[in-house]
Amino acid sequence: MDIIETYSAEETYELGRKIGQQAKAGEVYTLVGDLGVGKTVLTQGVAAGLGIVEPICSPTFTIIQIYEEGRLAFYHFDVYRIGDAEEMEEVGYEDYFYGEGVCLIEWANLIEEILPENCRKIVIEKDLAKGYDYRKITLA
Repeated sequence: MDIIETYSAEETYELGRKIGQQAKAGEVYTLVGDLGVGKTVLTQGVAAGLGIVEPICSPTFTIIQIYEEGRLAFYHFDVYRIGDAEEMEEVGYEDYFYGEGVCLIEWANLIEEILPENCRKIVIEKDLAKGYDYRKITLA
């Protein structure tokens, strides 16, 4: 388990970029953290590390956004509004979770029962005592 501290959105983005550069086909990353903690910033960095240049925004209402122009396909899930795992079946999650691209799932704690065993967990936390832009990012 690695713990990384960032002190700006730029540093959080850079960490994401490094993750994207090292990502391998078939990997699933889970991303957990409170609203406004920087999940989308980290995700934008991951996409950049995969060579994706189009704008990345959270697919809160569409559940999944697919980007295919990088070195690997990137499947960005936001399951904040998911009621249960059955809704994930409607979007065909297994094709993505067990495919050849890279999955990143925001709010993954809401669908733990269907996550692959070997997913890479990322938790982002704030600590206002260390500054407004401080983030503690745990990679497991």
